[in-house]
Amino acid sequence: MIGAIMATWLSLDAMSQTANAESVYVYEYGKGSRLITDVPRSDAGYRLIKVYRIDGFESTRSSASRSLRTIKSSYDSLIVEQASLHGVDSALVKAMIQVESSFNPIAISHKGAKGLMQLMPDTARRYGVTDRGDPHQNLDGGVRYLKDLLTMFSQNVRLAVAAYNAGENAVIRYSGVPPYDETQNYVKTVLALHELYANRN
Repeated sequence: MIGAIMATWLSLDAMSQTANAESVYVYEYGKGSRLITDVPRSDAGYRLIKVYRIDGFESTRSSASRSLRTIKSSYDSLIVEQASLHGVDSALVKAMIQVESSFNPIAISHKGAKGLMQLMPDTARRYGVTDRGDPHQNLDGGVRYLKDLLTMFSQNVRLAVAAYNAGENAVIRYSGVPPYDETQNYVKTVLALHELYANRN
C-alpha cells in the first residue's frame, strides 16, 4: 500500500547476502531512509522497525542467491473470484498479496496498512471497506483500487504496481516508477512473481 513497508517486499539482490536466512529486518536510519536486509545489524543509528519471516523465498545449494517461488494459499479461490469480478488478472493480484502481506489477513505495517492487500485507512474508506482485517472486504477494496490504477495508467502493469506502493501522484510526478528503493524493489518483486503465477495457469 502507499508508503508502507510490505511483508515480503525484497529485491533479489537483497536476498543474496546469506543462503539460509529465514527473516528479513527493516531498519530506519538517517532522514527517513530504510534498509531491508536478511542480516541483523546493531550499528549505531539504525533503528529496527520490523522483523518479517519470509515464506515466499527458497534457497538453492548451487548459489548464494535466493529465488522467488509460488505459494498455494487458502485464499486462492477468493483471489480468483474477486479478480474475475473486477476484471483484473488474478496472477497479478496474488503476486501483490504475497509481497504485501505474505497471505496474512491481519498483517499490519508500521504505517498502519492492514490486511491481505495492506489497505491504508483512507483507501479503505474510499472503497467502502469497513473491516480491513476481513479477507473478502480487503480483497474487494484492494482489487478495485488496483483496477482503478490500471485504468489510470492505461493498463501499464508496471506503473499501476508502482502507484499501489508509492501513490499515483508519485508515479505522475516522475513520469514512471519513482526512484525510491522501496518502490523499485517492490515493483521488481511483484512483476517477477506475477510472471511465475501467470505461467502456472
